[in-house]
Amino acid sequence: MKTKLLNSLMLAALVAPGVALAEEASPHTFSANVGIFSDYMYRGISQTGTGAALQGGMDYAHASGFYAGVWGSNISWLSDAAVATSASVELDTYFGFRNSFAEDFTYDVGFLRYNYPGTYVAGATKADTDEIYGSVGYKWVSAKYSYSLGDTFGWAGADGSAYLEINASYAIEDTGISLGAHMGKQTFKGAAVAGLPVDYTDYKVSVSKDFNGYVFGLAYTDTNANRVAYTNPQGKYLGQGTAVLSLTHAF
Repeated sequence: MKTKLLNSLMLAALVAPGVALAEEASPHTFSANVGIFSDYMYRGISQTGTGAALQGGMDYAHASGFYAGVWGSNISWLSDAAVATSASVELDTYFGFRNSFAEDFTYDVGFLRYNYPGTYVAGATKADTDEIYGSVGYKWVSAKYSYSLGDTFGWAGADGSAYLEINASYAIEDTGISLGAHMGKQTFKGAAVAGLPVDYTDYKVSVSKDFNGYVFGLAYTDTNANRVAYTNPQGKYLGQGTAVLSLTHAF
């Protein structure tokens, strides 16, 4: 009886850690996020006519480095410009692969589809856009290049338009505070507004503070975008220097 009991205890001791390990080592991760912003600034240009935005998304990640997700926000730039009679949502889908190499180096490659469902006016080019991208990072600095595969944000025949950006994000240890900086260059192929230049550079600095999972942020963004080309029919210059307040939560 003692021998059987001892064998049973030894077997349990060997099996139990394996069960616990199997439970803790799932290669799949699911997450979601939601946030409210005083303005939706994308690459330095307001997407909401300087109005507020509610945004959120869901993500899947695998231990191999593969990831995929969906993200959405309200917008107004298409209806403001009379390109569409009803297109108030941006819904993005994406997938890619990211990992690390060497010491402190990371990379990320993927595909991103910008979707703008709605009713467009006759003859208008839909704003739906496909991009491929690649980035390389070292510690808290990274460079990313995005390349358009066709019509770009409503520009017909703008295949080859691109966006090059440099980003920095530094977390101050044990404070919950993160500092950020960004500079990007948007170029359009074969696109112009009545002969006006549409390429531009944008800049951003930011600071955020994490309060038990709720992140309060303040960012300031500015561009050198041509004022006439980027002023909407309502008279708002969408590339102006703008301070953006935000509250986000990930779960």
